[in-house]
This record gives sequence, structure tokens and C-alpha cells, in this order.
Amino acid sequence: MTIKTKYLLGAAAAAVMVVGVTSSSAFAGGEVNLLTWEGYADESVVKPFEEATGCKVSATYVGSNDDFAPKLAAGGGVYDLVTPSIDATKVLIEAGFIDPLDLSKLPRYSEIYEKFRVSEGINHDGKVYGIPYAWGSIPFMYRTDKFDSAPTSLKILWDSSMKGKISLWDDKSSLYVASRVLGNMNIYDLSDDQLAAAKAKLIEQKPLVRKYWATAGELVDLYASGEVWISNTWGGYQSSLLADQGIEVQEFIPEEGAEGWMDSWMVVSGTPNEDCAYKFMAMSTTEIGQCGVANVNGYSAANVVAAKNCMTPEQFTALHQDNPDYLDSLLLWENLRDRQTAYTNAWNGVKAAN
Repeated sequence: MTIKTKYLLGAAAAAVMVVGVTSSSAFAGGEVNLLTWEGYADESVVKPFEEATGCKVSATYVGSNDDFAPKLAAGGGVYDLVTPSIDATKVLIEAGFIDPLDLSKLPRYSEIYEKFRVSEGINHDGKVYGIPYAWGSIPFMYRTDKFDSAPTSLKILWDSSMKGKISLWDDKSSLYVASRVLGNMNIYDLSDDQLAAAKAKLIEQKPLVRKYWATAGELVDLYASGEVWISNTWGGYQSSLLADQGIEVQEFIPEEGAEGWMDSWMVVSGTPNEDCAYKFMAMSTTEIGQCGVANVNGYSAANVVAAKNCMTPEQFTALHQDNPDYLDSLLLWENLRDRQTAYTNAWNGVKAAN
């Protein structure tokens, strides 16, 4: 499903909205350096924020949740805010990379879906470490001009007729896909034998795969060139980019289910730019931040109040903002705890296989 509805805020209105969540020193200047996903530092959000606060925004993009910990471990005070998904937050918190939040500086925190606010992934030892920003699914997507009938099952990814036309995300979550095909639905707590079976299933599939995609732009290019016909996708995002190029694709939830995710802004421990970091996080929960990510990425918003204020009724419904139970139909990513290394090694083993 492609989200094309746009809710445009005038520059003046946007500035007022941003200033409303900043301190009296709004124009004191400063900077905030983001380690984040594509689309989360779009000019439609960043420009009014910079104009209203004087805080200069710079962004470095990741292609996987596995990128956050190594980059923070490298040190050097390079980043101030990060946006890991809910399965990757605990390792950052427990490693001491992330500081607990001062919720008094985030006035719209209480408007966020309760399901996200109470999540184990952002709560630790009685403190809150992340402010939920966006959420969505990891559906599958196909070019409608290449299929006589719509695919409904993940089994098509192992169909020899699709050789050279398949792509999967270059991420350990590909193991979740293989596990579901094998009937193992406990995808975040696989036994050694189940993990080995998922690895073997992906190695079996590998000759059919055109490429493991690493970024949204890379996947879009593979579809646009006709090299790839079917893949998993960041729901709403790549399909929208392809629609802008006149390429018809369709997202679908396979019979074997789909994963779900939620991303949160988190403050890097010891940041010297805490003031701008909090201003940016506060902005992210307002209408400009929430409809910014919805309009640019096609993702659902974490603040249901802001979403209702800035979305059309059609967009609000299309993004499941009026149906929190939709989240329960997704296999929401979970922290892998002491299995993180095993999963990562299994995925690296798939990529290294001949």
C-alpha cells in the first residue's frame, strides 16, 4: 500500500509548533548529530526545526540495527541521538551508550501509544531511555506487472521460477523469514537446531537471490531496473518511492505473517549537545515530526494525538492509527538477549556461503 496523502504545514505554522516545545533560549544555536534511518532527517522536518531553534542538524544513516552498537562503541562523541528499533535498544542501554530521559523536557510523551511507552525495550531499572517515534511492519512487495496472480506465501521466495528476481534485506531478520517458512513462529527465541535450520534454508535459497539489499535506495533501484520483482520492504517507504517513478508495486502480508517494529529516539551518553537533542526529540513528537515521518516514509506515527491532528481521516485509517490491535497481528521485534551473537553469526554464515 502506497501512502501518497500529504499534510503540508506552512513555514510559519511549523516554526510556531517547534518553538512551542523549546526553551526560551530557542535561538541560542548549537547542533545535533543523528545516527538514524533514511527519511528521519528529511528537509521538510529539519528545515523548520533549524529555523526555529538555531540548532544545526546533521545525519548519518544506517542500513541495519546492527550498525548502532559498533558505531557508538567506536566513541569520539560523534553522535547525539540515535533511533534504534525496539529489538536493538537493550544492548545499547546495558552497554552504557544511552542516557535515561528527562521526561519533563518531552511534554507530549503521555500522548504516545501506551503499548510503546511501557515497552521493555525503552524501560530499564525504573527509568525511560527512549521516546517512541514511528512504527510499522516488514511486509513483502512485488511488481504487479510481473505476476499473473498476487503472491500470498513466503514459499514463492524458494520457487526456482523466481531465480534472479528475489531480494532480501541484508539483515539478520532474514532468518525470521526462513523460520516462518519452516513453521517455526518463535522467531526471536529459536533453539540452536531451529537457527541452524533457518540458516540452511537461506543457503538453499541463495542461488535464487539477485542481491541482499542494504538501503532503501538500493532496493528501489533494483526494482526500477527490473532486476528484482519481489522482496521484503520497509512498509510504506520503498513502495512510495517507486510510485513516484511510475512503477507499480504492491505490498502484502504473507500467510506466514509479518514482523513489526518501533523506532525510538535515544540520547547518546555524555552528549555535549543535550539542549538541541531534547529540542529535536520534543519536535519529533509534535504534528510536524509525526506527520513528517508519515508523509516521507509512509510509516505510522507513535503519537496518536498528533497523528489525528495532522492527518486526513483517510491517512489516519490507512496507517492503522485508529486500530492499535493491528500491532498485535504483527510479530513485533523483540530483544534477542543472549542469542544476539548466535543470530548474527548465522546470518553472516549465510552471506559467506558459496
